[in-house]
Amino acid sequence: MNKLLKILKKLREKYENNAKNFFRKFKRDYSEEEIFLELCFCILVANSNMRKTYEIWKKIGRDFLTLSKEKLREKLKSLGYRFYNRRSEYIVEAREKINLLKDILKEKKEKLRDLLVKNFRGIGYKEASHFLRNLGYEDFAILDRHVLKTLEKYKVIKEIPRTLTKKKCLEIEEKLREISKKLNISLVELDFYLFYLSSKSFPIK
Repeated sequence: MNKLLKILKKLREKYENNAKNFFRKFKRDYSEEEIFLELCFCILVANSNMRKTYEIWKKIGRDFLTLSKEKLREKLKSLGYRFYNRRSEYIVEAREKINLLKDILKEKKEKLRDLLVKNFRGIGYKEASHFLRNLGYEDFAILDRHVLKTLEKYKVIKEIPRTLTKKKCLEIEEKLREISKKLNISLVELDFYLFYLSSKSFPIK
């Protein structure tokens, strides 16, 4: 872990402004519709290429709010999205719960992920963390494949888990929390550097 800490310190010295600028865009007020659209992105990006998913999400845009399940399915398929059947179903189902989503976000921070996972299909702990980060929360780790590969490489974790259960997510998040405390940075800033360390590119969303 000491080697990783040294690398992360150097990355912070070099890219701290990039990280701050990236997170600054999430620190704003969101309408109910914008919150739902962020949820749509996090449903889509699970097990998918982030850049390609982002482009598809941008192209569909506000149509997520109105398209029927069948039309959304066809739109996703035409844009080359792999999981067009199941994810179109999840999104249309989630659209019926926009008011519930608003109510969940009024709850205490420690309850948010459990409530999101419980009430929205297609949202696991990783996706819930990603969604909350996109709304400006800083205390949740996004355990995507880039981060997990880096953690495995530097022996923070023994291996990449086949399934990210709640228990496993919390175990890994606690290890990241220890690192973030040593560096005196938030979990989302740590995630930014870990993502870069694995992909040699900055996260786009």
